[in-house]
This record gives sequence, C-alpha cells and structure tokens, in this order.
Amino acid sequence: MKIRRVSFDHPDAVKLSDEVQAEYRERYGDGGDATILEPSDFEPPHGVYLIAYDELGRAVATGGWRSQDDNGEGNEDGDAELKRMFVIREMRGLGLARRILSILEDDARSAGRTRMVLETGTEQPEAIALYTSSGYEPCTKFGYYRTYEASRCFAKPLTP
Repeated sequence: MKIRRVSFDHPDAVKLSDEVQAEYRERYGDGGDATILEPSDFEPPHGVYLIAYDELGRAVATGGWRSQDDNGEGNEDGDAELKRMFVIREMRGLGLARRILSILEDDARSAGRTRMVLETGTEQPEAIALYTSSGYEPCTKFGYYRTYEASRCFAKPLTP
C-alpha cells in the first residue's frame, strides 16, 4: 500500500470524494456533505490530502486535514479538521483508515496544530468506533452541521 500526498482536486481525490458523497446520500437520505471545501484548504502547511493506492495503483482510501481557528462556528485556535476520511467497501477492515488517521495526526502536529477535530454522524457507527478507539472524545459541536441532531463531533489533543 502506498500513501501519497495529492491535491484535493486531483482526479483520484475527486473520484473518491464522489464515492463518499454517494455513501452519505445512501446513509442519510440527503444530498451528501454540504460543507464547502476548497483545494487550497489542504495545501501545506495549512492542511494535507492523502490517497492510499493498492498494489495495482487503484485509489482505495483517502483523508485530509485543514487548519481551522476560532471562527464563531465552534472551532478553536489551533484546530486541524479531519475531512473526507473514506475507504472503498472492498478494502474496509484492513486498517487503512487507522493508518491514514495516524499520518494525518502526525502531519497536523508537525504543522503546529494543537487539536484534531472531526464531525461525523449517527449513521456512521464504524467511523465513531474508529475515532473513539483512537483516543477521540466528544466535543462541542462545530462547523456546518453543528445544529443537526445526527451530528457528532470529536476531538483529540495533538500533544508532542
């Protein structure tokens, strides 16, 4: 498995983003994640975007983080917001998400971010299990979905 840094608008990133949006629509019965994301959000040192490729060169997993600071939407100065964590169905259960999560945490820490935060939802129990087993704890809701009942927000300090 090779994990590469790519731009958020890289064709493989767009393809996987479309797949995760389709899964969100299936799980939540809506239009998918409406959070506005820009390619510049994931440009170092203010963020990074990763794609995991299998031995055949197929894009199979993705995830990124972007800098967030106090913005009136529940974020705090020093936050790194996790976005678009996704593993294609046939590659789930192999530890890819946990591996990408660890790399993203290390990268955000190296960039001087002090807390990793994420928003997921009640229809994603696998995601909640991954994050809680990785040391994330519930936090004050933030971001676009902070007023939604199904939204769940988590945070983890990025201590050296």
